[in-house]
Amino acid sequence: MELEASLTELENAWAHAYFQGAPAQQKQTYAVLLKRATDLAKRNPRSAEAKIWQATIMSASAEHQPALTALATLDAAKILLEQAIQENPKALNGAAYVTLGTLHYMLPGWPISFGDDQKAEYLLQTGLKINPDGIDANYFYGDFLLEQDRIDEAEKYLIKVVDAATQPGQSLSDIQLQNQARNTLANLAQYKNSGSKTKLQSLFASAEPRND
Repeated sequence: MELEASLTELENAWAHAYFQGAPAQQKQTYAVLLKRATDLAKRNPRSAEAKIWQATIMSASAEHQPALTALATLDAAKILLEQAIQENPKALNGAAYVTLGTLHYMLPGWPISFGDDQKAEYLLQTGLKINPDGIDANYFYGDFLLEQDRIDEAEKYLIKVVDAATQPGQSLSDIQLQNQARNTLANLAQYKNSGSKTKLQSLFASAEPRND
């Protein structure tokens, strides 16, 4: 099918750009991929999968935009993900829930943006119910729990990420998240041994090398 093949191509190109591309190259690559994703969604208006990838690429491209433009881009991505959930909540193994939940905990709340930790947890947990063994679902819920300093809970999900089998056609993204989970778990062990009670964000900053 043309749709399925196009989605696979988008996913692979996005993963290479996101995890391995230099920042200057990422900006250009995301612009090309976003046009392809937007065109694909227009040709397939009932495809939740196309909307999810359009929103995912929009979210990545926002990292290279001025603040106000980025907030508008992320608002548009949120709408696409909400539409995808309404159309097919199980599309791409619940990826819309995971992506939208991740945006909710990474972004600031009102009046700046739509960030909301309670909504984030609900969305991420819903994604896990749909795909309990998924690497993305477990990684981002574990990352959310770290942001909340719920360390013991987070550790369980990150261990599950490391132990999970990678998905066919998604190995690059899965392997990168598994490597990040391993780095984070190593830092967790260091944190526990040190007895530190400070916030964890600075400790885990080095555990997420996205552009190596």
